[in-house]
Order: sequence, then C-alpha cells, then structure tokens
Amino acid sequence: MAGRFEGKTVIITGAAGGIGLAAVTRFASEGASIVAVDLKRSPLDEALAAAKAAGGESIAVDADVSNESDVQRYVAEAVSRFGGVDVLFNNAGIEGAVIPLEEYPLDMFQQVMAVNVNGVFLGMKHAVPALRARGGGAIVNTSSVAGMTGNASISAYVASKHAVVGLTRSGAQAYAGEGIRVNAVCPSPIDTRMMRALEEGLNEDNPAAIKEQMEGIIPAGRYGTPGEVASFVAYLASDEAKFINGGIFPIDGGMTSA
Repeated sequence: MAGRFEGKTVIITGAAGGIGLAAVTRFASEGASIVAVDLKRSPLDEALAAAKAAGGESIAVDADVSNESDVQRYVAEAVSRFGGVDVLFNNAGIEGAVIPLEEYPLDMFQQVMAVNVNGVFLGMKHAVPALRARGGGAIVNTSSVAGMTGNASISAYVASKHAVVGLTRSGAQAYAGEGIRVNAVCPSPIDTRMMRALEEGLNEDNPAAIKEQMEGIIPAGRYGTPGEVASFVAYLASDEAKFINGGIFPIDGGMTSA
C-alpha cells in the first residue's frame, strides 16, 4: 500500500545485505526516509541507489552495531537529518562458523553474540527514546527459524537468535504502554549471500546438495526471497499492525509447521 510511511523515518541495519536491501526498497517505495546502516560505507551505495529509485530520501551510516557509540551515532544522525525515528528494523547479523559445538572457538562465539545479540539490544536501547519522542513507533528484529529450534552445526547462531526472541518479548512488554511495539521475524532459508556461505560451510565440495536438501524439508519446496521478508516487516512496522506486539513470526514456507 503506497504511502504507509510518508513522513516517517526508518532505520535499517544490515542494509547492504539481501533482506536489508529489500527492506530499503520496500520502505522507500512507501514514502519512508531511510537511514541505511551497515559495517562499511561502500556497500551501502547500492542501498542509497535503491532508495532513490523507489522514490525515497536516504542517508548511509557506516556503523558497527555491536559498538554502543556507533549505535548512538546512527540514531542521532536519523534524528538530525530527518527529525526523528519511527521504525527500527534491527536486521544486521552474521552466521558464524559451521562446526560442532565442542569445537567452537570462544572468540568466534562471542563475535556472533556481539553482532546478533548486542547489536539488537543496543539498537532497541537507543532507538526507544527517539521512538518515545515521536509518540510511539515500531521495532522489528530479525531472528530466524534457528531462533525457534536447534541446529548441531551452528550453535552460536542458534543461541544468538533465541536471544533475539527474548529481547523482543521483553521489549514488547516494557514499552507497549508508550505506543512502541516490538516484534520479530524468523525467516527460513532465504536466498541471500548468508545462505550461500552456510551451504558452503556444510558441504564445501557440493553446496548445491545442501540447497536441495534444505528445500526438501520446506513444504513450499523453495527458499524464500528477501522481498517476501521485507513485505512482512513493512506490515509489522505499519499502523495496520497497531495491535500486534511481542509476536515471533516464522517466514518459512511451512518449515516449522510440523
């Protein structure tokens, strides 16, 4: 629905990646001003171009979401440039190593938790005052189907995405009375660079076999697309979803329905 985000500012972390880039396009096409955040500045050029092509204003902010001062800076830039914050899409994340739990290096585990958990926590922490100043708004966190189940090969990623679910539910309870809603999306395998890396980690010699195996356990028989995730994120962030709060939503082609 065109125009749902006219006059609103949306921060999107992980904006240079598949789901983040699709979200930039979706929100910009519906009138939002975009603050596109990613670790490095140069990959964000595509996000800025996508926002412009969709008809939206945008700025790019290179930031490490696990660094509190960087998070404070991207929120401050959103307020300075566009006058406030209405939506935070906490989407930045890394998959970590694909190895058994007992072999997982502590420093790598901590890195995954820093980006996937601390990044979400800090985004919520510093966006809430800006959302409050606007009279409310929405936060959508990216968890994963891995945040609803377990997986022997990606224990750090699984742990981090379960933590995102906990933060989402806690934030939803804490701020509902102020008109700030917090929900999470849990995508199944989505056709992105992250999935390519995971496929290669599980079977370096034949990653296509992993894709075929994964598609075989999804009732829909295929990976989802970044655009399909972005469409639902936009709905959760919109005023149409005003009574939806604390929800944990699989976007998985029926993968978790069994």
